[in-house]
Parts: sequence; C-alpha cells; structure tokens
Amino acid sequence: MSGSAHGAPATASRPATLLVLGDSLSAEYGLARGAGWVALLEARLAQQGRKVQVFNASISGETTAGGRSRLPALLQSQKPTHVVIELGANDALRGFPLRNTEDNLRAMVKACQDGGAKVLVVGMRVPPNYGRKYTEDFAQLFATVARDTRSGLVPFLLKDVADRPDAVDWFQADRIHPLAKAHPLMLEHVWAGLKPML
Repeated sequence: MSGSAHGAPATASRPATLLVLGDSLSAEYGLARGAGWVALLEARLAQQGRKVQVFNASISGETTAGGRSRLPALLQSQKPTHVVIELGANDALRGFPLRNTEDNLRAMVKACQDGGAKVLVVGMRVPPNYGRKYTEDFAQLFATVARDTRSGLVPFLLKDVADRPDAVDWFQADRIHPLAKAHPLMLEHVWAGLKPML
C-alpha cells in the first residue's frame, strides 16, 4: 500500500475526504449555487493544491437529531477523514432541550472519531427568544462538547456578521440567512479551525 513503507498511518493511502454536516447556513439557502462558504472552501482547497474531496451533506432545516440519524450512512458511504458539524441552530430556534442538542452533538463527534475522522464543531448563537439563560447556555455547549471530545472548534460561525452594527445589511429578508457577501467571512472562521487539522 502506498504510504505505508515509511510508517505513515493507513489513512495516508486514501485521499482526504471532508464531510460537511450542516443546516441551511451550509446548504446555500437563498444563494446562487457556488456562493456559500462550503463551495468557497472547496475552491480554496483546490487553489492551494490540497487534494481534499468535499462532500456537502447539509440540509436546510436540519436539527442535531436529524444529523445524528443521517450520519451513520454518510460515514459508511463517504468514509471521511475530516468532518465539520454545523448543527444546532434549528434546535434552539424551536426551543428544544439543550441536553438533547448536546447529547446529539457528542454522539455525532464520537461516531466520526470512531471512524477515524478528525472533527470540527461549529458553534452558533441565537436570539434570546427563550430567555437569556437558554441563549447563553446554548452558545456555551459547543465549546463544552469540543473540549470534552478534543475536537476543533469554531466558536461562532456568524462572528463579524450577526454581531456587527449594520448586521441587517448582511442578511436576507428573513433576517436569519446571511447574504452571499457574508460567506467569505464565514469561511475564514471555519478555515481557522480546519487548517490545522488538514
């Protein structure tokens, strides 16, 4: 097998495959095809000559429970070396119990790691619709999961977008989904966490 003569791990013989498991923020909701951060990431990897296959399995409206149920088949079919998990926002927008969200994230990270993949957990924040404590605890649970599972972490995907003074000018009419001009910023946040893993 190629790569084994020098004591390299077996995974070195197969190309790196990046699985993105996300919701509408990663599924190009309301955007022209190729304008979302995942497509921009794919273009950057190609520009840098990195041989990484990107498979975007993101679905608009996806929850952590939905991602958890779809993940085993995706791990089986794609056999990823790296996984980006960008889920949880829809849980919080619907007021789901945070314990469920955290349990689902932990289960997904463990399943990926058990399959030999490195994992990047992408954090999110939501408006205080369900009270300040819920909002703060939700924002914190991503860091907790990443720390406990020794995964990579993007603290807040929409940093410099949702928290800027002119944030209204960076979102689509629904005020939930960012415009195309926000996605390069989102890519930079993901890249900061992903680059050390590649």
